[in-house]
Amino acid sequence: MQTSLSRRLKIAGADTVVPRVLVPMEVVTELKGGRKRTRKKKLYPGYVLVEIEQDEDGNVPRDVWFLVRETAGVGDFVGKHGAPEPLGQDEVDQLLRSMEGDEEKAPQVKISMKKGDAVKIKEGPLESFEGVVDDVIPAKGLVRVTVTIFGRATPVELEYWQVESV
Repeated sequence: MQTSLSRRLKIAGADTVVPRVLVPMEVVTELKGGRKRTRKKKLYPGYVLVEIEQDEDGNVPRDVWFLVRETAGVGDFVGKHGAPEPLGQDEVDQLLRSMEGDEEKAPQVKISMKKGDAVKIKEGPLESFEGVVDDVIPAKGLVRVTVTIFGRATPVELEYWQVESV
């Protein structure tokens, strides 16, 4: 939808009034079928952010309003009675910073486990031991699991793909 909206705006000559059409994305790493996979994921599925220059009354120009609304895939603007609700400058800055930082930093690992979940170790020296998730460290892709070994509770840090939920 981002591409078709940008194309329509350019053809209509409204790309100066709408300088930016943005679909906020983040980079995530997932484990699927035993393989690590990095992909882009929409931060707000179903939403497209549009920067629009307002007229002297502070409104969206009617021709641009209709051009955007009549684009295939566009439902309506977010706001009261379908009128576009602008984001605050601090919200825009925060969103743009998070997206810029996404390209520079390592992809964030998506770990579906949380503290207190029962898990089974599926790989490594403690294979087939069961334990409880004590901590999740997504930045490093680690899961700290408490495992009972010889009657003692022992914390073990494992890669997220080495454990599975029970």
